Amino acid sequence: MGLYMKYFAIHLKSQMQYKTSFFFTTLGQFLVAFATFLSINFLFARFDSVGGFTYEEVLICFAVMVTSFSLSELVGRGFDRFPLLLGDGSFDRALVRPRNVIFQVLASKMDFSRLGRFAQALLIFIYVIPRSGIDWTFWQILTLVLMIICGALLFFGLFVIYAAISFFTLEGLEFMNVLTDGGREHGRLPFSVYGEGVLKFLTYVVPLALVQYYPLLFLLGREDSFFYAFTPVIALIFLVPCYIFFKFGMSKYKSTGS
Repeated sequence: MGLYMKYFAIHLKSQMQYKTSFFFTTLGQFLVAFATFLSINFLFARFDSVGGFTYEEVLICFAVMVTSFSLSELVGRGFDRFPLLLGDGSFDRALVRPRNVIFQVLASKMDFSRLGRFAQALLIFIYVIPRSGIDWTFWQILTLVLMIICGALLFFGLFVIYAAISFFTLEGLEFMNVLTDGGREHGRLPFSVYGEGVLKFLTYVVPLALVQYYPLLFLLGREDSFFYAFTPVIALIFLVPCYIFFKFGMSKYKSTGS
């Protein structure tokens, strides 16, 4: 952890060398998320509820997904740019160093401009939490924390899969954006809104619903079972095949020889 924090400080210091650029990049990330926030407002200007969920309940969904995604991008950017490491031979250096390869990729890039999205999600939480009508007991607070942390880890797992695919294709495949950026964008609404088929896919295949829809039901008092509160933890099982697939890809990797 100490070594990782050193990398963290180095990346932060390097990005802050160009403060104006960093500010506008971060502002751009804030405005991108703000456009999605506006779309939610336009939707509820016409309808009182969507799929049985009110404006405040949808905002909780939106804030959770944006927070999770921004955190995963901040620390997991190395896997998002992994095809570049393969293309220029940089990955070979990671293989000969006496450190875990996944750690080295993780520490190779951190994108602090994603704090722009995180800041907007924080502002939405500040607005919606006192207006949500939720009785914020210990279990509700714990559920919300688990939704955010486990959601970030789940998105990180998707970035790992994206990186693993690059071992076989040399370039990242854009269809993965359907699950990463698409998961974030569609996560602005409870996943049940998109139909039973989508909900099942996001429950049993890519378990985004386990960190968004099911714990939300517990958060809102629509389900009393603590099972719903801890579905985000169950979703972390998804990280196991992500890791196995990445290790399998490494076993097939052939060095550039440089």
